[in-house]
Amino acid sequence: MANKSIDHAITAKSLTTAASDPTHAGILSFMRRKYTKELKGVEAVVWGIPFDAATSNRPGARFGPQAIRRASAIFDNDPQYPFQRDLFADMATIDYGDCLLDYGNHARTPQTIEREASKILKSGAYLLTLGGDHFVTYPILRAHAALHGPLALVQFDAHQDTWPDEKGRIDHGAFVGRAAREGLIDVERSIQIGIRTHAPEDCGIRIVYGYELEEMRAEEIADTIIRHVDNRPAYLTFDIDCLDPAFAPGTGTPVAGGPSSAKILSVLRKLGALHIAGSDVVEVAPAYDHADLTAIAGSTIAMYMLGLRAEWLAERRG
Repeated sequence: MANKSIDHAITAKSLTTAASDPTHAGILSFMRRKYTKELKGVEAVVWGIPFDAATSNRPGARFGPQAIRRASAIFDNDPQYPFQRDLFADMATIDYGDCLLDYGNHARTPQTIEREASKILKSGAYLLTLGGDHFVTYPILRAHAALHGPLALVQFDAHQDTWPDEKGRIDHGAFVGRAAREGLIDVERSIQIGIRTHAPEDCGIRIVYGYELEEMRAEEIADTIIRHVDNRPAYLTFDIDCLDPAFAPGTGTPVAGGPSSAKILSVLRKLGALHIAGSDVVEVAPAYDHADLTAIAGSTIAMYMLGLRAEWLAERRG
């Protein structure tokens, strides 16, 4: 114990060192990364957006960032499975904390999120966001598109989120349609995986329905995504309700008939060929969770996103 410390999230002297906090104790940043607003020298940022006022069914995703951070404590900074590496040894990563939003003035929410996301992206860091409901992806896409141009949206979800929209409306079920109309995404290179509902329009986006997913192997799913996106910079968004409620009950709009967490994690592991410009995990609502099932799934998916980024950086450094 002499060489160990606690509360690594605030005591860490380096952004690439491993933590030694007991799993059951210590300040709960994401994977024990240092809490800081300092972006100099940072290569990856984890950021929370505790917002759920756009939810159409069960609220509670505003507590998602807290739940995901808590569940991530089980990742004890050993080489992370299945990446066989300490993700942070060569990727300076911080927990940027949460976005400060005025709960009484939702009209300002999109601009507040976009402004803060743009600040992070201008530093050159990769941004992984923890939601919050799925509306938060819209202003994040605006920030990324300003930097990269139209992105290929890779969306794991039970819902298309392309419902009719009105200017200024705050709705987690309409953000994809709005992003398509604004040219934030390249619809010809975008793809939705796990869809188990119908919306009035598809905006020209490729859909892999839940029943198709059930018949496909993980390798086939990943290959379908990679071939469709091609070499377009991609934004990876994961609505936790993509998973069957057996694996993610803690969400606002659960839909039966989805894939297992094991299958989808296998798919994610095979997406290393994509140029993923940014990512998020959304719609974790811990009030409906059981034994942290959903939070554990969400934190694992977020860890995989960082793992893919760590490998991407390693390949470019040779």
